Amino acid sequence: MSKLPASRHPHPSDAPARPAASPGPEPPARRISSRELLEGGRELVIQHLDREYHLRLTRNDKLILTK
Repeated sequence: MSKLPASRHPHPSDAPARPAASPGPEPPARRISSRELLEGGRELVIQHLDREYHLRLTRNDKLILTK
């Protein structure tokens, strides 16, 4: 009685290589001034998922983003 080779599950590296799909050029990132964002204030709270991030304008006119 001859034994058949054990069956293998195909491995991703066994698949023939496919060229990556070209998504095309990305649209330019949206641009907004910090003055517009802060609306005259010095701090902005950004809600992202279940967290809050604080965007602060320092005395030296630098922006700091913290959790």
